[in-house]
Amino acid sequence: METKWLEDFVSLAETNSFSRSAELRHVTQPAFSRRIQSLEAWLGSDLIDRTSYPTRLTHAGEVFYEQAIAMLGQINNARALLRGKRTSTQTTVDFAVPHTLSLTYVPRWLTGLESAFGEINSRLLALNVHDAVMTLVEGGCDLLLCYHHPRQPLLLDASQYDMISMGSEALRAYTRCNKQGLPELQLPGTPDTPLPFLAYANNAYLGRMVDLILNDARVLLHLEKCYETDMAEGLKMMALEGRGIAFLPESAVTRELKQKQLARADGNSGGWEVNMEIRLYRERPSLQRPGKLIVSRLWDYLEQLQDSSKNSKPKRTRLASEK
Repeated sequence: METKWLEDFVSLAETNSFSRSAELRHVTQPAFSRRIQSLEAWLGSDLIDRTSYPTRLTHAGEVFYEQAIAMLGQINNARALLRGKRTSTQTTVDFAVPHTLSLTYVPRWLTGLESAFGEINSRLLALNVHDAVMTLVEGGCDLLLCYHHPRQPLLLDASQYDMISMGSEALRAYTRCNKQGLPELQLPGTPDTPLPFLAYANNAYLGRMVDLILNDARVLLHLEKCYETDMAEGLKMMALEGRGIAFLPESAVTRELKQKQLARADGNSGGWEVNMEIRLYRERPSLQRPGKLIVSRLWDYLEQLQDSSKNSKPKRTRLASEK
C-alpha cells in the first residue's frame, strides 16, 4: 500500500467527487480512480458506493476513513520526529524537483549558484510533478522547482506560497541525426506515412504540454504512437536509437544537439513548440512555521537577483497569475 492511496481516499471522502479530488491531487481522473481501486484491492473491501450519486462511502469506507486519518497522522508525526533528530536538518536545503529538471537544470543551476551565493548542503527528491507538489504541501521539502504553464497551472494557494521565476525553456520535437548530421524524420508527416511518435504517459506533466502543442498546431501532425513512458530521459534514449520523434525540453538535449546526435524535427520553424516557465516555490514563513535560516537567506538572495534583472521595486514575487 502507498501513502498517497490513503491521501486520495481521504480527499474523496471529503469532496464526494472523483473529478474534484483528482483536481486537488494534481492527477488525471482515470489515474485517481485506479489508485482508489488499488486501495480497495489491497484492503479486500469496497470503500466507495458506485451505485449512488453523488459519490458516498460504503459502511466499510466510513470505518476506514477514521483509520486512514489516524494512520496519516502517525506517519506524519513519525516523519517529523525523525527529521528533528537529523543533525544537519537546519543547514540542509531540501528540494523537490520533477525528474527532468533534476537531471538537466538543477546540476548547472546549483553549480552557478554556489559560485556566487556560497556552498549549499542540499538534498534532492526527484519525483513526478504531482508528488513534487504534494511534498511541498505536506512539508516534506523546503523548496519546489518545477515547470509552469498558464494552461496547466499548479494549484498552489497564492496566500500561502511564494514564487520566483527562474527562467523558461521550450518543449520541441527532436529526432536522431543521419550520417550527414541532418534529422532523420521531419514534421508534419503524411496520412499515408505517419511518423513514429515517442509519447509521454497520460499522467505526465510534459505529456499534457505535448497535447497543447498538438491541439494548437496550425498544420496537422501525422503521428503514430509506438512507445510510451513518463520519463523524458527515456524518450530521449529511444530517439537516440532512431525509434521516432520525441518532444523534449531544450535543456535535456543540449549536449546531443552540439554533438549532432539529435536535431530538431520541426525544421527550426518554431511552429510546434511550447514555452514553459521554470518556477521556484516555498511555503511563506510564519510565526508558527518560520522555516530554516539557510532557506530564508537563499530566498532573499534569489529575489535580489530577480529584482536586479528586472530592475523592479517589489521585492517579493507573489503568485498573482494564480490568484
